[in-house]
Formats: sequence, C-alpha cells, structure tokens
Amino acid sequence: MKTTSTVQERSGVAKTSVEARVAHYDWTAVSEELNGYGCATLPGLLSPDECCSLSSLYSDENHFRSHVVMARHGFGKGEYRYFNYPLPDILGGLRTALYPRFAGLANRWNATMGFDQRYPDTHAEYLELCHGAGQNRPTPLLLQYSPGDFNCLHQDLYGELVFPIQVAILLSEPDKDFTGGEFCMTEQRPRMQSRVEVVSLRQGDAVAFAVHSRPVQGTKGTYRVNMRHGVSRVRSGIRHTAGIIFHDAK
Repeated sequence: MKTTSTVQERSGVAKTSVEARVAHYDWTAVSEELNGYGCATLPGLLSPDECCSLSSLYSDENHFRSHVVMARHGFGKGEYRYFNYPLPDILGGLRTALYPRFAGLANRWNATMGFDQRYPDTHAEYLELCHGAGQNRPTPLLLQYSPGDFNCLHQDLYGELVFPIQVAILLSEPDKDFTGGEFCMTEQRPRMQSRVEVVSLRQGDAVAFAVHSRPVQGTKGTYRVNMRHGVSRVRSGIRHTAGIIFHDAK
C-alpha cells in the first residue's frame, strides 16, 4: 500500500499544535488511499514522548470507564480500557481535528452506498447527535498486548450511529518494544475471496481505516465491501495502541 507522507520532522511533532500537525498532511492523498484500499497511514502523528505519556496512563484506572479482557468475550487475547470524559488533551484534540478531515469522504461513501445518514461539519455537532440517540459513553481507548496476544477481526460499532472511519495510533516501537503484532484488515467482496491488508507502522504513526463498509468501483458499477480489522499475534514484548473512534457508545 502506498504511504501518505508528511514533510514534518518526527522530532518536532511535540512542538506543533494538534490542528497544525493534522493540517500538514496531504488530505487529498489520504482520501485517495482510503477510497482505494480502505486505509491510509498518517506518519508521525504523535511524538515518541507523547506516545510514552499516553502508554503510561494505562496503569491508572482513574482515566478509564471500563476495562475489557479480550479472552473473556472471545475477542482474542490482550486487554483494553475505554477512557472517561474528559479525554486526555492530545486524544481529545486529535478527535476534534481529524473528524472534519474525514466527514466529507464519509458523506460521499454513504451517498454512494445508499445510506441516509449524513455527518455534520464538526465533531461537536456529531457528538450531539450521538448523545441524542443515547450514545453518550466515550469510545477512545488504550489497548495493551503481551506475548501471545492478538485481536480477532472485528468492527467497532457501539450503537445505531456509526462514523465509518476511525484511527489507530501505534504507541510502541516495533522491533524494540515488541515484535509481531501487525495491524491487519480484511475486505469481504461479494462473490469473491476476501482481500487482506497488512499495515506497517512505526511508533507515533497512525492508520485511518474503514470501520464496517465502503464503496468500491467495479467494472459494472459500484458495490459495497465489508471491512474488519484486527492485530496479529505479538511474538515478544509489550505493544500499546491508542484508538480514536468518532462515535460514542450506548
């Protein structure tokens, strides 16, 4: 998969406002990647210091509303925690700044697939819709994997209102903090075998990806594909990831 790059130096990310660093990406190229493959990378979205600060929150239960052990629910092996409101500043800022970059594409996807749902321009407006529908629990989360852990292929839906794009940020450094643990996606195509996408990330890199479905242009018109994502088995070390989901949960 082609990687969408930014000229911003990784060492300078921490000094840049959230809005400025988000604006620095080539969003036309990001949209093309999402349209073509169902995912796109955002290199260096967080600095190493920001990654370590977020990872360090995992052990403090005061930041979170719930703790999920995957094996208890058949989700895989590993665990994750959903944040409480207010979110950590960096995650809340990214959620607000990234949403409008995806809203236009999300609306085009829904129009193409014949879905009635349309998304407002700002994340604050969208959260009002979620909360009005009874979805008022925050969904940004931290995930932690140890050796042997993995995340089964799944979709993060949480209620009737679903924003069709979400973001995962790798907080650990591959081959230093952990090995294995690749981010994976599958695309289930009608009357065809599923397609697999494996996304290579470094610490601080993010991947934006389709939550549940997206339109694909075929030779006989547009058709809908079903998307799922997961994480392959961690071979060694500890892997932390932050997830930014734009819809809240019931």
